[in-house]
Amino acid sequence: METSVLLFDDVNALDVVGPCEVLSKIPNMSIKYVAKQIGAKKTNIQAKLTADYTFSEISNPDILLIPGGQGIKSIVNDEIITKWIRQTHEDTIWTASVCSGALVLAIAGVLRGLKATTHWVKLPCLEDFGAKPQKQRVVIDGKVITCAGVSAGIDMALTLTSLIAGETAAQAIQLAIEYDPAPPFDCGSPDKAPRNIFELVIQKVENQKNN
Repeated sequence: METSVLLFDDVNALDVVGPCEVLSKIPNMSIKYVAKQIGAKKTNIQAKLTADYTFSEISNPDILLIPGGQGIKSIVNDEIITKWIRQTHEDTIWTASVCSGALVLAIAGVLRGLKATTHWVKLPCLEDFGAKPQKQRVVIDGKVITCAGVSAGIDMALTLTSLIAGETAAQAIQLAIEYDPAPPFDCGSPDKAPRNIFELVIQKVENQKNN
């Protein structure tokens, strides 16, 4: 099987690395990192991920994965990218997104009429593009699988692995990477977070919009 992962400047590194850590362990899985132009793309953690393929070099991947990050602001209105997503999606077995990558799918028209999720800050935006926002960590509708923010990409990839290779394979991968979350604080969603923490995050989001 082949997974094509879209890269762009200011992509969220964990949106890419988390799911690919899981998917790369599926037997005979090939992962290709693709972008409008080949080369290194900066991420949110001052590291770089490299795209080795352009759109014209990718044909009919089994899985299309769209990550999120601040960089989506520069690609959502890029018709070359959104057209490639639409056309690639037509022939995929699965089309997936992590975090705000769902907005890229939505703007490309992939999520119209479908149930979908994304980072809680961006969740209401999905409705603007004809999607049906779901307050869930992972959502499957047809061949499209979307997930909530950043860390949920691992959950999505394990879910996808179970659909491709079976639950036993997915569970073995989960154990191999020791994915057994036990966070030090119970504030990983807006429903759980104290009000002052929620407001702190909202303020940070507003500051990013203005920069």
